[in-house]
Amino acid sequence: MIFVQHGDDLSGILTNSPAGEEIVLPEGTFRVKSEVTVPGITLTGAGMDKTVIVWDDYAKKPDELGRELVTFRTWTLAVTADGVTMRDLCIANDALHPEVKGQEVALTVYADGFTMERCRLSSTQDTLFLGPLPDDLIDRYEGFLPDELRLHKPCRQVFRDCLIEGTVDFIFGCGETLFENCELRSLVDARGHGFVAAPSHELRQERGFVFKNCRFTYEDGVENGSIYLARPWRDYGLCEFVDCVYGPHISPLGFDKWNDTQRDRTARFYESPAVPGRVPWVREIST
Repeated sequence: MIFVQHGDDLSGILTNSPAGEEIVLPEGTFRVKSEVTVPGITLTGAGMDKTVIVWDDYAKKPDELGRELVTFRTWTLAVTADGVTMRDLCIANDALHPEVKGQEVALTVYADGFTMERCRLSSTQDTLFLGPLPDDLIDRYEGFLPDELRLHKPCRQVFRDCLIEGTVDFIFGCGETLFENCELRSLVDARGHGFVAAPSHELRQERGFVFKNCRFTYEDGVENGSIYLARPWRDYGLCEFVDCVYGPHISPLGFDKWNDTQRDRTARFYESPAVPGRVPWVREIST
């Protein structure tokens, strides 16, 4: 077990610790951008409101070569090793103003067998990315993103008793992911509307995002009916909502097809129990 102190090189610890080690963080804020590359480690904090890992990158920020970071390099913490567990901490991106700066990822998980419990993820647009990338982006970003962020690989993840908050598409990607007993909190956005999930699963994937017994809540100032539960980022995005509780901020339609696309014909969206007034292309989960 490794006990981290303020002033320690947290980034170095997360990339050089022995496999399977437990890393314990104290109360307080760690302002660092880091990657978890060691399989099987457990990262434990003092509580979701007590231990914070935070950074402030954003999509339109230029890198050292003058290129924009784009969404997939803005993370505060990226997990690229399998079998990682995180408990009782907060991971945040505090860049703010996404309507000007673009996407601002707090956590990227490009790994299999990931578990997060009693944690808080906080940002604005694109808070949580769940790999893998859609096939077309794996090809597009060859030579731009590091190889570990553009692999074709299974990425299965579980989030339990977590608070995840943001504005637009704040849970997105192709992960096969269970959210259980989580709170999904929509924050105020200058554009006046928002979306919780943006799944981009390929047709070959039979599992997508599953929200089970989750609560969809909102920050003061978010208008009634201004938030959609999900919209398909790619044609065959897959989402299931099971026994969830929705605040008045959720649009009665529930789901959006993504601008002027025809993804309402291909997206695989399910909800149980069925809610009257939803878009006609969302299906009720059968037995």
